[in-house]
Amino acid sequence: MAKKFSRNDWASDPDLWKGHISGQDLGTDVTVLFFSSDEVGAGPGLHRHPYDEVFIVRRGRALFTLADDTIEAVAGDVLLAQAGVAHAFRNLGPDRLETTDIHLSADWIQEDLED
Repeated sequence: MAKKFSRNDWASDPDLWKGHISGQDLGTDVTVLFFSSDEVGAGPGLHRHPYDEVFIVRRGRALFTLADDTIEAVAGDVLLAQAGVAHAFRNLGPDRLETTDIHLSADWIQEDLED
């Protein structure tokens, strides 16, 4: 059965690509998060998940921390944080950062860690 979700179903901001839709709502084992920020330095703090997460940088530049690796990523890059690996990213600017983050789980489960 086909499903369609409008922007109003998942967006937490009327102008930015920001929000999420759970795999439970989608009827699958994938939860999709959209991150967007114009603020240099903005991004999620260090955390981990009990499942893999795929990051797609749609716009801008970001600095990713994946375990002990630090990687600069730009629009078009795709990165993977494996299950249990501590990770974070932040906007390097000067422009807006937009990512689509694919959590390979029907539920968004996150353990926040000390930076």
